[in-house]
Amino acid sequence: MNINETLENTRVSYRNADFDINTCNPNPQTQFDKWFKDAVNSNCDEPNAFVLSTIEQNKPRARVVLLKGIHQGCFAFYTNYNSSKGKEVTDNCHVSMTFLWLPLQRQVRIEGTLGKIGASFSDEYFQKRPRGSQIGAIASPQSQKVSSRQELEKLFNDTEVKYSGQSELERPLHWGGYLIKPSYFEFWQGRENRMHDRIIYENHAGGWMLSRLAP
Repeated sequence: MNINETLENTRVSYRNADFDINTCNPNPQTQFDKWFKDAVNSNCDEPNAFVLSTIEQNKPRARVVLLKGIHQGCFAFYTNYNSSKGKEVTDNCHVSMTFLWLPLQRQVRIEGTLGKIGASFSDEYFQKRPRGSQIGAIASPQSQKVSSRQELEKLFNDTEVKYSGQSELERPLHWGGYLIKPSYFEFWQGRENRMHDRIIYENHAGGWMLSRLAP
């Protein structure tokens, strides 16, 4: 198989729907909620997964994380504060989020600024996680180099033994949530012949201005 030939000839014709600026909701959060519900109903894998893009010393970094809440128009996710992304957002709070829902041929890109969520929110969410995920958050030195898979499993098993008699685990201080406050939304709907619909919302003086972009 010639990988370049395969890549050059791999394409999909997008014909599922259109997206018109005159019919989209004037509030981008309301529009996002609608599209997210559509994604959930489409049975696509992990509709709350998004690419979080950060900046480290003027270089882009990106990884997939999971959206775990929307609070007063801000998007919440949880992670190890000592991880690479935790250190990157400490130095530069400007981030972007990208959702891709292939069954619907839709993408949403959001730009904004990020800050830590309140400790009570992190405590509450930590208690809702499966015990194995709680143990993993406590045990894993996220983003640090480890010698082997066996070292990781030993860290997990040792932590599991340590807390074996404790029914409720306390959230470690190095783990918690962030909130992204959006200042820009772009809603992308795939269309035929690559003439896609792109509607953007820009925040101006506390209000949202809508525009259409060429694909």
